[in-house]
Amino acid sequence: MKIIKKLFGLDKLEASIQKAEQDLAEANNRLAAAEAASKTAEQAEETAKLSPKERVNKDNIRNGFFELDWNDQFVLQLKQEGYGEDGDKEEEIVDRWFRELCANVVVDGDFGGPVNTGVIDIKTVKKTNQ
Repeated sequence: MKIIKKLFGLDKLEASIQKAEQDLAEANNRLAAAEAASKTAEQAEETAKLSPKERVNKDNIRNGFFELDWNDQFVLQLKQEGYGEDGDKEEEIVDRWFRELCANVVVDGDFGGPVNTGVIDIKTVKKTNQ
C-alpha cells in the first residue's frame, strides 16, 4: 500500500493534507483567541463608560459606595483637625475623615447587632541577624 501511495505521489498529497489541517486548526485557535480578546476589550470599554454608581452590583447590597462632595473650606477644616497637611490630595484627606467617621459609627452607635470581624492572631517574630 505504501509503495502504491509513493508511486502515485499520494504520500505527499496526504502529508500536504495533514499540514493543511494543522494550519487550519492553528488558524481557528488564533481566530478564537482574537474573538475572545475582542469581546473582553468591548466589555472593558463598556464598563469604562459606566459611572461608579452604574458599576455597583445591584444583586449584592454589600457592594455599595458613598459619593461625597466637599469644598475648600471643609478640606481646610479637616486639615486644621489633623486629617491632612498641605500637599495631601483632597480625596485622601476626606477619605481619612470618612473612614474615621464610619469606624466611630460602628464603635459608638447601634449598628444592628454584633459584627463577626474574626480574630486577629498576633505572633511575635524575633529578628535574627544573618
